[in-house]
Amino acid sequence: MTEQGTAAIGNSGAGNSAASRDKAYFLHPYTNLHAHETQGPLIIERGEGVRVFDDSGKEYIEGLASLWCVSLGWGEERLVEAATRQMRKLPTYHVFGHKSHEPGIDLAERLIKLAPVPMSKVFFANSGSEANDTAVKLVWYYNNALGRPEKKKILSRVKAYHGVTVATASLTGLVNNHRDFDLPIARIHHADCPHHYRFAEPGESEEAFATRLAESLEALILAEGPETIAAMFAEPVMGAGGVIVPPATYFAKIQPILKKYDILLVADEVICGFGRTGNFWGSQTMGMQPDILTCAKQLSSGYLPISAVMVSDAVYRACVEESKAIGTFGHGYTYSAHPVAAAVAVETLKIYEERDMVGHVRAVTPLFQRRLKALADHPLVGEARGIGLIGALELVADKETKTPFDPVGRAGAVVNGLSQENGLIIRAMGDSVAVCPPLVIGEEDINLMFDRLTTALDAAIPVLRG
Repeated sequence: MTEQGTAAIGNSGAGNSAASRDKAYFLHPYTNLHAHETQGPLIIERGEGVRVFDDSGKEYIEGLASLWCVSLGWGEERLVEAATRQMRKLPTYHVFGHKSHEPGIDLAERLIKLAPVPMSKVFFANSGSEANDTAVKLVWYYNNALGRPEKKKILSRVKAYHGVTVATASLTGLVNNHRDFDLPIARIHHADCPHHYRFAEPGESEEAFATRLAESLEALILAEGPETIAAMFAEPVMGAGGVIVPPATYFAKIQPILKKYDILLVADEVICGFGRTGNFWGSQTMGMQPDILTCAKQLSSGYLPISAVMVSDAVYRACVEESKAIGTFGHGYTYSAHPVAAAVAVETLKIYEERDMVGHVRAVTPLFQRRLKALADHPLVGEARGIGLIGALELVADKETKTPFDPVGRAGAVVNGLSQENGLIIRAMGDSVAVCPPLVIGEEDINLMFDRLTTALDAAIPVLRG
């Protein structure tokens, strides 16, 4: 063993437990690394339905579907069998240089037929970040193909989340994704956040707020020069930024502006796709007409890494012409359309159809939203917001003035920790806490989930105000 390895184990704490080995060797994403050296991990050992169990046997309702993705819950044997069959037949192959395979073809065909607006082709990647990064490159490639090398700036929004690659973290409109990573890169601009609770003027209706945001967007486009703006990325519902549901008429007002200046709309469906908002696509729920659509997460119920980028025929034809001129379309990943991941995704889509998962979401949404919105009356909650089977609570020190707790982020961390102690896994995003359970959740578990969350909120009162 190397001297460095011996030192790492020596610094990790006593014993050879999984927790001590984790601290010795594992660099965790989205984690306070300093705190982790002391706190260590929660080690999840197995899952069943909407529940996961840690290595001590403790049970948790997974109220965030393991980062917004495990739509069918844990233990879906059809997905295990689909992976096993494909592993035995063709466990891996690439799709470079005119090569292909049936699972990738089947998945592309299904997605095109399911698209919320007419789409032409599907490109596959491995994560939402890669899908959105690919969309950025396609937007630039498209405009070069059209002889518009200056039309390259991309619009996102404050509090948007589009990934963590260099390009997509730049699109992401969250400060901690930029700080000390030397981001954002050039040519990325952030429009206003469509959060009525936080950013509306006193007495301003949702529609008036949407009108003001549309006017502000057009002003930004004109200030930068329409001939320089290539695309706008938008989540139907802003997920990791705090589950921000746009105000009424928002997309109806901004889309004509984008069309007026020939600006592509990229719908980031990484969280919203596949039934989460009560329609198969969040774009349908919000009336979006995207030119490019990205999706991931629930595409395979999170069982294997896979993502997709769907492009309109106009975008595809431009790519064809440019690849003809260059001699190749010089983009792709070794694991694009990985046959096992693609086979699992195909089976996932079959299950959605056979079990009418969108119908199930619509059936249980009224209870979910009723329990969520009822928490707006809790002393710690400023706003309860959501749609379909996704929601968030914004925690405030003063409900009247909407003043946050000091320091910002502490209240979310406290409620998150108390929820976990109480057998519920949620996610704190600053002082908003999100709930986004597996789509298969039933009414009994919805009630239990919110009972546990309410208990955690009650327990947080003396901690935050004591």
